[in-house]
Amino acid sequence: MLNSNAVSVGLVDSGFNATAQQTVIAAQQFALSPEASSVMVTDVQPDHLGHGTALANTILQQAPQTTLCIAQVFNQDWATSAAQVASAIDWLVMREVRLINLSLGLQQDRRILREACERAINAGVILVASTPAQGQSVYPAHYPGVIRATGDARCDFEQISWLDTPQADFGAYVRTHNNKVVGASAGAAHLSGHIARCLCEHPQANQQWVQQHLQTLASFHGQERR
Repeated sequence: MLNSNAVSVGLVDSGFNATAQQTVIAAQQFALSPEASSVMVTDVQPDHLGHGTALANTILQQAPQTTLCIAQVFNQDWATSAAQVASAIDWLVMREVRLINLSLGLQQDRRILREACERAINAGVILVASTPAQGQSVYPAHYPGVIRATGDARCDFEQISWLDTPQADFGAYVRTHNNKVVGASAGAAHLSGHIARCLCEHPQANQQWVQQHLQTLASFHGQERR
């Protein structure tokens, strides 16, 4: 039986394997049609890349009460599209998740993705997206209202940082629990776990409250100096 304080988290990534099976309450794959003109919603496939599984387990380590909805947009390789990610976000909003982790970054601003993020935010869903600590902006991290997360080498497993830079809002531990994923993707998953735990403890919290609360919990303030 699920805990009454469980928070449903959406994960847009490469799927999951048996280690996260007991906490997954819904899963779908979002793939381009053969002619690449539409997005097909099909049964989820095994996580060949291991990326989604590592992030799922990281979120669960930070927030054991969490349940997961998995939207698979990567399969055999790292190719995906704005349309696939947008469809995944819309599906997760319909599943009434509280939070969506997007440990991915597309180089170009696409209207279809921007509008999907706007719909999610307007529905009260918190979006956390990975962003590189330096360099070119990526999407959806740099859409208004999306919490931008990256890895911060100063942070240990339980710590976060309040960066407030042009690139990122928060930083977190740079590795997943099995070192499968390192960097901004891992940082976003850890931050999503912290937020999920916060939502378990404060079920009525909105995004503004959550962000202010995270700032008070931050062990480091300002950009990491190297």
